[in-house]
Amino acid sequence: MSNPESLSAHLAELQHVLDRMPPVAAMQIRVVSYREGMLDLGAPLAANVNDKGNAFGGSLASALTLSGWALVTLRLRLAGFDADVYVADSHVRYLAPVYEDLHAQAQAADPADWEGFLATFAQRGKARIGLVARQPGTAGKPAAELTGRFVAFARR
Repeated sequence: MSNPESLSAHLAELQHVLDRMPPVAAMQIRVVSYREGMLDLGAPLAANVNDKGNAFGGSLASALTLSGWALVTLRLRLAGFDADVYVADSHVRYLAPVYEDLHAQAQAADPADWEGFLATFAQRGKARIGLVARQPGTAGKPAAELTGRFVAFARR
C-alpha cells in the first residue's frame, strides 16, 4: 500500500484538514492511528460533554462521520488519487453513555470492498463504499455505531 513515511505524511495532512474546519477544531479531534484497515480519531470528553456529564450525541455522530470521511480520504490518497469525499447516507445507533474520551474507529463494512472501490474510482472517477464506525464501549461492545455509505469524486 504505502511506506511508513508516506502514511505518516498522509495522516499529518488529514490532521491539517481537520484542524481547518472550525466545528471540528472546537471538538479537538485528533488522528490517533491507522492500522489493519482501521482509522481511529480521538477527541477529549471535556470538549464534547453534555449536561449529564457524558459525551454529547452530536459529537459522537460527528466524530464517527469524520472517521469514515477520513478513512476514505486516506485510502484514496495512499492509492495516489485526489478526490472529494462525502457521506452519502448514514445511520447512528447510541447504545450506551460514553464517560471517557471519544474514539471513532472506522473501517470498511467488508474489507474486501476496498479493491472494488479503488478500481471503480480509477475507471470512473467516482465510487462509493460502505463503512462502519464505532465508539468503543465496555465488554467489547460499542457505545455508539455508525453505518454509512461514503462517496468519492475525482477532483478536476
